[in-house]
Amino acid sequence: MTTQQKKSSTRQGFKTGESIVYPAHGVGQIVAIEEQEVAGMKLELFVIDFEKDKMRLKVPVAKAVTIGMRKLSETDFVDRALKVVQGKARVKRTMWSRRAQEYDAKINSGDLISIAEVVRDLYRAENQPEQSYSERQLYEAALDRMAREIAAVNKMSETEAVRLVEANLNKGPKRGKAIDDEDTQDEAA
Repeated sequence: MTTQQKKSSTRQGFKTGESIVYPAHGVGQIVAIEEQEVAGMKLELFVIDFEKDKMRLKVPVAKAVTIGMRKLSETDFVDRALKVVQGKARVKRTMWSRRAQEYDAKINSGDLISIAEVVRDLYRAENQPEQSYSERQLYEAALDRMAREIAAVNKMSETEAVRLVEANLNKGPKRGKAIDDEDTQDEAA
């Protein structure tokens, strides 16, 4: 199996040095485009580094789009995701194991809006009951995934991005000090 670096740096609309979102791992950076020979066939691969996870992934160029690899979201899409976390949590009344699977699928979808929905639905303010260990793990995974993309798009640190998400979460209903009259009526019905 031989490997050789390619001089040309753009394939399928992606280029070396560019940050991308890979559905199962979040934000990574394309560091090279390689050509490898596998079973007598030449295969072009994106070499993607996920610095925070200390991981390197090689993705066939031809499969990149079909597996859901995408460019970073535009800033207006990030703003939409931040609006989603301000919304009222929507928790289905199904078994936790089923909901956990759905949350996990949303986190690994690579879709920023779906990830924002998980963050919104699993968020707990200080004045709310504790989360279970598995709820906390899913919440932190979703928050981390969302914060990494926001940090990359807005060119800020991940810590600043987490603070931005949490500030938007606290603008949501019944999370801050003000409780809307509508919300209390909904629960009474």
